[in-house]
Amino acid sequence: MNTSKKILVAPLNWGLGHASRCIPIIYALKENNFTPIIASDGASLHLLKKEFPNDIFEILPDYNIQYSEKGEDFRFKIFKQLPKLFFAIRKEKKVLDKIIKKHEISGIISDNRPGIFSSKIPSVYITHQVNVLSGNTSWISSKFHQHFIKKHKECWVPDVSDGINLSGRLSHENSDLKNIKFIGPLTRFKKKNLPKKHDLLVVLSGPEPQRTLLEEKLRIELSEFKGAILFVKGLVEKEQKMAKQNNFTFYNYMEADELEIAIQESEYIICRSGYSSIMDLAFLGAKAFLIPTPGQFEQEYLAKKLKKEGSVPSCAQHKFTLDKLQKIDIYSGFRTYNFNRNWVELFTCFQGK
Repeated sequence: MNTSKKILVAPLNWGLGHASRCIPIIYALKENNFTPIIASDGASLHLLKKEFPNDIFEILPDYNIQYSEKGEDFRFKIFKQLPKLFFAIRKEKKVLDKIIKKHEISGIISDNRPGIFSSKIPSVYITHQVNVLSGNTSWISSKFHQHFIKKHKECWVPDVSDGINLSGRLSHENSDLKNIKFIGPLTRFKKKNLPKKHDLLVVLSGPEPQRTLLEEKLRIELSEFKGAILFVKGLVEKEQKMAKQNNFTFYNYMEADELEIAIQESEYIICRSGYSSIMDLAFLGAKAFLIPTPGQFEQEYLAKKLKKEGSVPSCAQHKFTLDKLQKIDIYSGFRTYNFNRNWVELFTCFQGK
């Protein structure tokens, strides 16, 4: 009989970043005699099921946020859907109560899911956005997010606490929260000494329709690229599919171990400037070019931050052209960050109520 404590791990389904950075946490829970119960929805749930096929899963309500085709409309469309978001959070709380009783959950790790919180058991919240950037409404969106954060026993920020850091003002400014704990950047990858096989790797991710719009643009702009291109679409489907066209090799998705190898076998990488992607690239020391999702202030800020520091080049999606890849070697590359942490110490929060 399994007597280990059961910890619910629930990442937000908003791109694949929240789910991917929960992968090392799930492995660490197992290594420290906890039993993870995994809960999410959509592509994030599919990703984790492929990574942990023998684990226990629960389906959470879909936030069902719709995104705009024009980046400048992104903020307006998100704010317009706030009532729907509140409804989803309330629904999420009801589902959570059933999951806690069904599995006798002893603790919660919620990655940016506000409704996954219980005052009855230790609850941890993971975010790199203590401050949520939304232009001239950043103070409202930040206060709204911090309202949920402060309810939790601890808020784990996957970044270093001081010095040169990855998240910048997203988590290092203007917060009076007392439960913040910087746990160091998270990555599911391991470093390997591998020979280069691909001249360029494209890794797409994030919400539609922007994922498709970037795919279409890159297909056109990279058609004159001289070299082998490995193109991962970021479409998590039931079966992995591969196709070749000229110097392109297309995959609908890759498992974590496959992507880990692909990045290290590639000279250059093009991807979004999502925080989880940045953590993975920084850990591997990859040479990259970043294209933020239009209208996502967080990604736009992170891309500009790294560009300003002289680490990684980037540009707006509509401005990307093939010749911009020449800038990669001009930049210094990612800095060195401390990815080590004491999981035993972190998990003490689940000892007792």
